[in-house]
Amino acid sequence: MALCYQGFHFHVAQVYTRLGYPHAQHIVGQRYLQGAGVEKSEDLAMHWFRQAAGQGHPHSSFNLALGALRNMTAAEVEKLLSVAAAHGLQEAQELLENILKSRNLP
Repeated sequence: MALCYQGFHFHVAQVYTRLGYPHAQHIVGQRYLQGAGVEKSEDLAMHWFRQAAGQGHPHSSFNLALGALRNMTAAEVEKLLSVAAAHGLQEAQELLENILKSRNLP
């Protein structure tokens, strides 16, 4: 029963992603990242986090920054973390503070 509900929930969320709802895009990204009810795919997770982050979704901005650290410039990472931090995401605030502190070290 739980698997049936998860599958239904995923399909409903996918409909809302295509309508442009950032929270649904974030949920679908999380499902792909964790492999919850779908085949695990970091590429698809990052795609949906990017879509949601583009609309200012704080958790997607944070996840995208973490997931893409290896492929992004410091300025791009700081921009994504700033969006998440501005919305009160504590993890983003702490990481951004650490990045800024490390930049000011001799």
